[in-house]
Amino acid sequence: MHENANKEIDPNELSPELLLWGYQRGWFPMADPDDPAIHWYNPDPRAILPLDDFHIPKSLLREVNKGRFEITCDRDFVGVMRACSKPRTDDDLTWIDQRMIDAYVALNKLNKAHSIEAWLDGKLVGGLYGVQIAGAFFGESMFSFPALGGANSSKICLVHLVAWMRFRGMLLLDTQFWTEHLDRFGCIEISRDEYLAMLDHAISEDIQWGKFELIS
Repeated sequence: MHENANKEIDPNELSPELLLWGYQRGWFPMADPDDPAIHWYNPDPRAILPLDDFHIPKSLLREVNKGRFEITCDRDFVGVMRACSKPRTDDDLTWIDQRMIDAYVALNKLNKAHSIEAWLDGKLVGGLYGVQIAGAFFGESMFSFPALGGANSSKICLVHLVAWMRFRGMLLLDTQFWTEHLDRFGCIEISRDEYLAMLDHAISEDIQWGKFELIS
């Protein structure tokens, strides 16, 4: 892959080994519903959520403290990915297809991809997933089902993810792109060079995901 260019590869190459190779160098893939190729990206600037400056809005913190949702990890990784793959609006296109789901499920089985889930009355109502390599977590997507009572559930999953990352001593939470949704939590943009330096440091640490638990 060229360090400063997008890359198209044979979809059949979307293997766990290639995914890990790419993430360690700042690349991540996205599918295109109108194109059979998998596109790889290494954006400049890059968005991250600084763990030391992570901001939880007061209204959300009150919801977290209520404990309305059951929060789990890796209970239904496939379900989270499938929910994330659903278009948000009628004219919205998804970048997660079956090839992506198969590849990340394989990473999950290798303990290199994880999901945080929110459950209400036994139903999956929100969650997020991403890839973890040593001290870095690469957030991929999140979802919530307000119609099932899951309003703000994905945000609550994010709060628990950050708490777990801090507890385990992780250093980098990559969100790929800045969004207004993430801005309220303190999401910032940094240059690709700065990001790659942080990435190199994070993945050089000997940090394991461990057995997830809720951190108060």
